[in-house]
Amino acid sequence: MKGLAAVLLGLLLGLPLAAAAQDLSALARLEPAESAISDQGGGVEIRFSLSQPVPWRVGFRDSPPRMVLDVQEVDWTGVAALLRGSRHVTGLRAGVFRPGWSRLVLDLSGPMALTLAEMSTEPDTRLVLRLDPTGEAAFRATAAQPEPPGWAMPEVRDLAAVPERVAGKLVVVIDPGHGGIDPGAERDGQSEAALMLTFAREFKELLLRDGRFQVVMTRDSDHFVPLETRVSIARAAAADLFLSFHADALAEGEAVGATLYTLSEEASDAASEALAERHDRDDLLAGVDLTAQDDLVATVLMDMARAETTPKLDRLAARLETAIKAADLKMHRIPHQTAGFSVLKSPDIPSMLVELGFLSSEGDLARLNDPAWRASMAEALRQGILSWAEEEVAIRSLGAGGN
Repeated sequence: MKGLAAVLLGLLLGLPLAAAAQDLSALARLEPAESAISDQGGGVEIRFSLSQPVPWRVGFRDSPPRMVLDVQEVDWTGVAALLRGSRHVTGLRAGVFRPGWSRLVLDLSGPMALTLAEMSTEPDTRLVLRLDPTGEAAFRATAAQPEPPGWAMPEVRDLAAVPERVAGKLVVVIDPGHGGIDPGAERDGQSEAALMLTFAREFKELLLRDGRFQVVMTRDSDHFVPLETRVSIARAAAADLFLSFHADALAEGEAVGATLYTLSEEASDAASEALAERHDRDDLLAGVDLTAQDDLVATVLMDMARAETTPKLDRLAARLETAIKAADLKMHRIPHQTAGFSVLKSPDIPSMLVELGFLSSEGDLARLNDPAWRASMAEALRQGILSWAEEEVAIRSLGAGGN
């Protein structure tokens, strides 16, 4: 057992996987009835019974304190039922984190240290972890450790194919919000991530059939992509336009109809501010801390974003609003609003977050599930983008003529 534990602790530290582990490709599954998360003494013991051995690793994140368990191809269905047995583990969520890997995030009541980590395979596969309370400083030091070699998020080229630019075509990056570990808003068994991926795929096909667009997707499957990576994809593609699609839920205030959001340090209203905070919070809870990146972008690039892209975005919002209303599609009573969404903080790319509707609205949810409505909205967006692009060409021509 000691030898096996040493090998598996090597996995935690990012050491090379054994050949047998690398060969695993079938999806493993959790056996909830034989698993438990329970307090033991002053700490908590986590026992996961799995259908087969898999590579795995553990990490910690701070603010808020949480443990991150990454495993290769595990279906975590049923894990939520294990939450009732511990006062130290206050919440959990699971989903696809990157292609081939799933992530389980456990919210902790306070700083905890990993004091036991082992996987046994006889008679059944069982992963056992034990967490015990630790000091704030020690926890922060553990959480601050860099990712092991080879584990950092894949480079942009691995996440999205960046096309070779074709003269005369508009490069549009489509960003289906959320995904994988982060399902976004949920209602009646449906998730914002899945609904937005469906719309994004349909919108992509419409643009490609038009022949005047090149399209890049930030994700084309149900996996997690951090906010900063979505922006990096747009920059790598030298995008002419970045559109991020969402369908959030708001418990307070009016939230019905499509809404166009552009970047501003100050939100249009409290609801817009709450949405922006939630988007960043989702990234943090998924195990990614973007605080430093957001601060850098906000302080160094915000003025550039305003000076270079705000006029373009205002014109884009006007054109899209006109096209959507002309198609007789429901819009929010204030169609164009502003908020500090991190995904919009690229200084040199016109970037817009489009709330197609709100899952908190029964009518919006029905519309999002209607293929005819989605087709009408996609077509309105296509027409609005083309109208905006023509306007931008005319403005550049006038500017060139004046020189």
